[in-house]
Amino acid sequence: MRWLLAGCCGLALISFSVALQLLQKPRFRRSTVGNITTLYCAASNHDEKANVHWVKADSYNSGTSEINLKRKEITLGNVNKTLNGLLVISNLTEDDSGVYFCKHGNTWGPGTQIMVYKYNQDLVATKNSRILEGLMIIQGLLLAVCIAGIMLHKEKLMKKRDSIYEDPETDHIYEGLAIETCGGGLYEELSVYAQAEGTEAPWE
Repeated sequence: MRWLLAGCCGLALISFSVALQLLQKPRFRRSTVGNITTLYCAASNHDEKANVHWVKADSYNSGTSEINLKRKEITLGNVNKTLNGLLVISNLTEDDSGVYFCKHGNTWGPGTQIMVYKYNQDLVATKNSRILEGLMIIQGLLLAVCIAGIMLHKEKLMKKRDSIYEDPETDHIYEGLAIETCGGGLYEELSVYAQAEGTEAPWE
């Protein structure tokens, strides 16, 4: 019984190891309208032939739909022994955006997401980003000018306030208190007003 279980497990591992797997590249591609893109899908076992077909989905989690192979922009080619493993889409449009899967029976490839943009949108985005950067630089310069103006104004106010409380350059406390000399020398004229002792005043 044990040998039977071991044999079954061995056969399961061998069948799993040789199971067909699809390798798909690239996994993501970004392009602009009017360009050309190429997707590859190949069997993991290059010795085994596989005939794949392609389906498209809006996203990884949405339902798939068959690709319209009648479009002249879509061509198929072979990759090694994988038939139709090469998908070429020329003259891309925005409707070509989506996730593309190659499929062989119940085996699916990992998928390739294609995003198609208008060239004008890229130019507008670049222009808008440059305008935004310019506005940010101008805003920074204006802010610096405003701050410098405020600081200069405060400095002038401080200087004006300090000048009010400055000490005078010369001391004028005794200005206007000059001693009168009575028209002559201060000490020479004192003898005129001096009187001898014992003399009487005229009114006595």
